[in-house]
Amino acid sequence: MTAEALLRHLRYLLVGPFPDGPLSGAALTLWMALLACAASTAAGIAFALLLDRLDNFDTRAAAGIASVLRGMLATLRAVPALMVMFWAYFLIPMALGVAVPETTTVVAALAAVGAAYIAQSLQAGLRAVGAGQRHAALALGMSPGQALLAVVLPQAWRIMLPSIANQWVSTVKDTSLAYIVGVVELSTAASQVNSRIVAYPAAVFGTVALLYFVLCSGVEMLPGWLPRAGSGAPAPSRSGHARVGA
Repeated sequence: MTAEALLRHLRYLLVGPFPDGPLSGAALTLWMALLACAASTAAGIAFALLLDRLDNFDTRAAAGIASVLRGMLATLRAVPALMVMFWAYFLIPMALGVAVPETTTVVAALAAVGAAYIAQSLQAGLRAVGAGQRHAALALGMSPGQALLAVVLPQAWRIMLPSIANQWVSTVKDTSLAYIVGVVELSTAASQVNSRIVAYPAAVFGTVALLYFVLCSGVEMLPGWLPRAGSGAPAPSRSGHARVGA
């Protein structure tokens, strides 16, 4: 009877009432996580690169901007993701003056929190790359920006990828906080199903735990192939056979 009851509601756990209604359940969890991970990674890389460049400018203005940016990122890391999500739900519509879908505010909040952690990880990775790498790239005729993007960043990315993947896993799990703004993601869908078949809570939430395990395991597998996706440093046009050494 337990298996039969679960099978009747499995589709709702996976996609909700879609296509007759809005997408929800595990599919919505995956969609929000993918968007948030992509946005947080892009923003985290941008913040890390900006801070690296600001640190190389010996001016008060650059130091001030870097301090403000670090303070903002530290605040996002210190405040619970649930609170950031709650703020985004109210502040984004007020700032834009238009109604914003709840899923959009959830993605924005998760992306902001994730970007703060990824930026911190990449900053550590940039510092871990030997200074000789940057100096050798400059000696080969690269500009400071080219050396950072083509030589230092790819190495920092490979060093910190496991840490970044951990943040992606956290983002997948943090989608469960979307209930605070009424988004029916996987955990909320499970609660709704459990209220219908109250005799089998262990089976319902055990199934949900398995779905989260599958999603998070898929994310954890990414570091195994991402470094092989081709992030090596391109050779300078005038010294195609030269290698940048430490």
